[in-house]
Amino acid sequence: MADLETFRKMALSFPDAEERPHFDRPSFRVKGRIFATLWEKDNRAMLVLSPIDQSVFCSYDTTVFFPVPGGWGLKGATLVELKKVRKDMLKDALGVAYNGVANKGKKK
Repeated sequence: MADLETFRKMALSFPDAEERPHFDRPSFRVKGRIFATLWEKDNRAMLVLSPIDQSVFCSYDTTVFFPVPGGWGLKGATLVELKKVRKDMLKDALGVAYNGVANKGKKK
């Protein structure tokens, strides 16, 4: 299980990751683009995943990973219950979110 500080340390452990405010929430960015936000009051995090990656993580347990309600969720925005998620799974999901944003636009 993870807490807010564990999440923050994990998110900032990626190369060039930085924390900056995004409205009323801390956001974690690479190259100026958000890959995660921290919902401190709810003890949740939001990860920017592709819809396919979202479906993979949500298939694990929909009480741990689930789409953000509304249009953003349809695009892959995924909430994570920090009190329920295993640390290794959180690190994997954060890595997927980080890499998806860091590598966006790169030719394959």
